[in-house]
Amino acid sequence: MGRFEVGNQGRGKWGCSYKRTTMFICSINVVVAFYVVYCLCSSLYIYSNRFTQQSIKYSPDQIQKMQESIRIRKSAEPTQLIKAVEEIKKEFAGHDRQVNLPRHVKQMITHEILQRLRRLPANANVSAQRETVENLRKEKLQEAKLLISGQTVNTIISSDEAGMLAEAMESKWPVLLEEIGFWIPVEISHKEHYDKPEGADEFEDEEPLPGWPVPAECHAELHTDYDGAAVRWGLTHHKESAADCCQACFDQAKRAKPGEKKCNIWVYCPSESGCFSPDIYEHKFQECWLKYAETPRLNFKNKYSDSYRNSHPTAPLIVPWVSGIEGFSAGVEVSKSLPT
Repeated sequence: MGRFEVGNQGRGKWGCSYKRTTMFICSINVVVAFYVVYCLCSSLYIYSNRFTQQSIKYSPDQIQKMQESIRIRKSAEPTQLIKAVEEIKKEFAGHDRQVNLPRHVKQMITHEILQRLRRLPANANVSAQRETVENLRKEKLQEAKLLISGQTVNTIISSDEAGMLAEAMESKWPVLLEEIGFWIPVEISHKEHYDKPEGADEFEDEEPLPGWPVPAECHAELHTDYDGAAVRWGLTHHKESAADCCQACFDQAKRAKPGEKKCNIWVYCPSESGCFSPDIYEHKFQECWLKYAETPRLNFKNKYSDSYRNSHPTAPLIVPWVSGIEGFSAGVEVSKSLPT
């Protein structure tokens, strides 16, 4: 084994081997490591102990406020409701949710229910189905009571099974229907409530047209489409608002040359999704049609009729167009003949 000596000129009295030196250094490192761990644990314990001692110290005023808060929370609890819910839970937990009927009796009831429902018309509603099933329940209950009383009944049910059947029909009918897998959906009836006063206009509460307000001289009518000869096609003639469309009609009438038709009807599409018309074209938002007619005639007003919508499935319920007759007065005759 190798040795080295420390002393004057590389020589001395003491000699140490590599093994002893390594053991000595490792021992020192272990002691230092244990000391560091001890210091860390001691500091954490002292810190946590101080934090705990500080956190559990409350002043009398703080304790009083906490007690008052607990009292308020307890007084605000719906104790009666909680008791009622607990009683209901106990009642349902102890309630027998099974129907003690033989399998062949359940199958017989299922078969008779299906037979009764098949006899109903194809368009029978939920109420008719429920009434049919209820009538069957009453009939079976009556048969069971007759069997219990000792009378003769034309049925495959024995007298011993009659008591169980009567109990099922009287108090456990919904449970029995659930066990045999029978379910009828709840009937939902939709009723439209018309809360407008009598004589009120159906369209009077609608939002105003977007854009500039339409002047009174334009005689704008919502949900209206007037007929007439087109002096400017709206497919390529778009305006920002109904007021601009009306102004375009005025301008065309002023600029019209002798012998040309002057605009006296304007029709505008204010719907961003476009407007319906019974032709081959797709009428888009902001179309402005300029028309002329000696006697303006209504194409559509307010709503499309049911007969018209039946023959035109793409027609909406409400007329989307806005129209106006310029120069309209009491002396101008307007034809009200509407298509059906």
